[in-house]
Amino acid sequence: GGYIDSCFLPEMLPARFKTAARKVQNAMAYAQKNGFSVTALGGFTSIIFENFDLARFQKVRSTMLEWQRFTTGNTHTAWIICRQVEDNAPRLGIALEKAVVAVVGATGDIGSAVCRWLRQRTGVKELLLVARHQGRLEALQQELAGGTILPLQDALPEADVVVWVASLPKNVVIDTSTLRRPCLMVDGGYPKNLDTRIQASDLHVLKGGIVEFWRDIGWRMMQVAEMERPNRQMFACFAEAMLLEFEGWHTNFSWGRNNISLAAMEKIGQASVRHGFRALGLSDLVTAPALSIS
Repeated sequence: GGYIDSCFLPEMLPARFKTAARKVQNAMAYAQKNGFSVTALGGFTSIIFENFDLARFQKVRSTMLEWQRFTTGNTHTAWIICRQVEDNAPRLGIALEKAVVAVVGATGDIGSAVCRWLRQRTGVKELLLVARHQGRLEALQQELAGGTILPLQDALPEADVVVWVASLPKNVVIDTSTLRRPCLMVDGGYPKNLDTRIQASDLHVLKGGIVEFWRDIGWRMMQVAEMERPNRQMFACFAEAMLLEFEGWHTNFSWGRNNISLAAMEKIGQASVRHGFRALGLSDLVTAPALSIS
């Protein structure tokens, strides 16, 4: 295995999108030329292709990209985030069948998959849909046959659980005095949507979309991501590439926007458990979780 950095910043997406896309394409070509059968597009690299006509840019210099070699890893990430909600909310005394859950970034690839799962599999009492694009929100609400569309400032005080999966170049500052107690926040954004450290009681922030492998892995790059156990913990999108290789599923398992099915989430989730991955939980936190107080 290997790690390839495409070397672009999230801040480049609004103003220098083509430059960022070209950097990712060059990294994809490098991975293919070096014989990687499966490559996960982690972090902001996958977001580029949610609104990008990739078919027009299949050739990178002399390399014709083979799409089946690449996956965004979003299906595994969505499944892990849902497991984190289902496993950790009850530990705080939050009964999900009576709970209000807000999904910030609901119309994204991961966010929409999380919404489908929470509504159809978890059975939460109420789902609050938060995103910037009203048209996409209305389309998602129609698909789900439910859910309430609210702006962020109105959704937060109503939610027992908040799932953060928005594509934000900057962290969000929250007035914690407006939040419910107890409140579970699962921060599955990258970079993380929330900021700094909290000391408030009954507010619990969990790093979303993080898994731990059953044994140490010989790499060091997760230290940069401030993992508690960098030799075992990693982003779920990275783990999806490993799972596809373990299972011999050499295909672009996660691709495009809003294509993640519940069946695919179940399939990758079963493989995840089978190969010794588990979702990061509140009991894994060594230090206080992150959230900014205004």
